[in-house]
Amino acid sequence: MSRMHNPAHPGEVLREWIPEGMTVTKAAQELQVSRVTLSKVLNGKSGVTAGMALRLSAWLGTTPDVWLGIQTQWDLWQAKQQPRPSIKPLERLPA
Repeated sequence: MSRMHNPAHPGEVLREWIPEGMTVTKAAQELQVSRVTLSKVLNGKSGVTAGMALRLSAWLGTTPDVWLGIQTQWDLWQAKQQPRPSIKPLERLPA
């Protein structure tokens, strides 16, 4: 399976934003989340929730939509890799 077009997990993007030399523990303290919670996001094991998006936006000066958008793009790409049933479009009855 080609992984060329898959969008980055928000954790990969977040890694770029964390200042060089800052530990995950320190970043987690700043975000007021557990180290495990932040580590799971950074390693792509957990997604960015609305609550995490609010924390990240406050910390990094972004909007929460940035993080939720990255998460949604990643989720959609992952879903598209799965087999899907053939769904017939809903036929609208004339008014």
